[in-house]
Amino acid sequence: MADLFDRQRLGPLKDTVAIVGVGETDYGADYRGADGKAAQKGETRYDSYTLASRALKRALDDAGLKKDDIDGLCTGPTLSSERACELWGMNPRWSGSGDAAQCIIEATMAINCGLCNTVALVYGNAQRSMDTAYGGAWVTGGGITSYFYYAPWGLTSQGALYALFFQRHKLLYGTTEEQLGAIAVAFRKHACLNPNAVMYGRPLTIDDYMNARYVAEPLRLFDYCLINDGGVAIIVRRADMAQDLKQTPVMVSGIGWSEENVDAMQLRPRLKDFYHTAHHGVAAQVYPMAEVTPKDVDVFATYDSFSVHLLASLEGFGFCQEGEGGAFVQDGRIEIGGELPCNTSGGMLSESYMQSWNHQPELVRQLRGGLGERQVQGAEVAQYVHDVAGKCKSIIYTKGG
Repeated sequence: MADLFDRQRLGPLKDTVAIVGVGETDYGADYRGADGKAAQKGETRYDSYTLASRALKRALDDAGLKKDDIDGLCTGPTLSSERACELWGMNPRWSGSGDAAQCIIEATMAINCGLCNTVALVYGNAQRSMDTAYGGAWVTGGGITSYFYYAPWGLTSQGALYALFFQRHKLLYGTTEEQLGAIAVAFRKHACLNPNAVMYGRPLTIDDYMNARYVAEPLRLFDYCLINDGGVAIIVRRADMAQDLKQTPVMVSGIGWSEENVDAMQLRPRLKDFYHTAHHGVAAQVYPMAEVTPKDVDVFATYDSFSVHLLASLEGFGFCQEGEGGAFVQDGRIEIGGELPCNTSGGMLSESYMQSWNHQPELVRQLRGGLGERQVQGAEVAQYVHDVAGKCKSIIYTKGG
C-alpha cells in the first residue's frame, strides 16, 4: 500500500519540468592542452569554478536564457553555492546540492513546491589539475567512508571494492572477463564518434582490453574511469515556461530514489545483491511515473566509474535476468545501432569522468536528435541510472513536443 501511495504522489510530477539547456567544457582539448599532450596530474591548469563557469555560460546560451532568468541553483559537491553565486553575480531564491540525478530530483521538487521556476544545475571538477586522490595509502577521509574503511587490509579505493563485486558475479553466474571487456570496447566505440571525448580517435579492441594490466584483479585498466578536468551545466525549467525557448524541451517524465544503507561500509549492498534491492525500489517508482517499461527505453546510461556498474544496472532494472548481464552486453547489443545503446557519449570510461554529470547532456542531445553517426535513430525515451555506495536514483527523459 505504501508503494502504491508513493507512486500516486509521484505521478502528478510527470512532465512538470523540462531540460531546456545543457553545456559542457572541452574535455578532450582540455585534457591534451595546447601542445596536444595530456597534462600531468597535479599540473595546475584549471580550477573547478572556472570550469563550472564555462559550462554554465554554454548551457544558458544553449537555452537562450540569461543568468538573471535563473532563480534556483543546484551545485555539485565540488562547489560551494555561496561562492559560485558570488563569482557569477547570481542571487537565486533557492539552492541545493548533490550528484546530477539528485539535483534533477531536487530541482523538480523545488519547482513544484513553488520555490523557483528555472534552476541551473552546475558542476566543475579540476580533479586532474589538483591531483585528486580517489584511492591509495594516503586516503584518510571523504564523504564515502568505504574509501578508507578497509585501508588496514589494503582496500583503499572503489576499484578494489568493485573488483570484489565482479569476482562474486563471476563465481555466481560464470560471467567472463571477455564479457566485461565488451562494455569497455563498446563505450570506446562511442567515444570515437564523439569529438569532445578524451578518448576520441583512440579505438579499443577486445585484444587490447585482455592484454591490459590488472589494476585490482579481475578489473583491468580499461575497466576504470578517466581522471580529467571538466564542467557540466543543465538548465531545468517549469514545463509551461519551456515551450518558446531556443531548444525543444526534453521532459523529466520519471524520477526514482532508493537506498541500501545497512552495512554499506561492510559492502553488503554491493556483494550480497549487487544493489538490486535498491534497483527494484527505484524501478517501482520511475517506470510507473513515466508510464513506460524497460522495453520502451531507446537509449540508456548508467554511472560507470567502473565497467561492472552496467552489468548491475541492466540486471537490476529488468533489461535482462539477474546473472545474464555478461551475455546481454555482447554481440553489439549495447552499441549504437544495437538493441539498447548504452553510454553513447563514451561515458566516464572514455568520454569524461564527471561523476554522472556528463551522462545527462548526452541523453538530452540524443532526444533532441542531430548527432550524426552517434545518433540513436528514433530515440524518444532515455533513462539514466545512478548507483553508488548503496544509493540508487534514476531519471527517465522523454522527447518533448
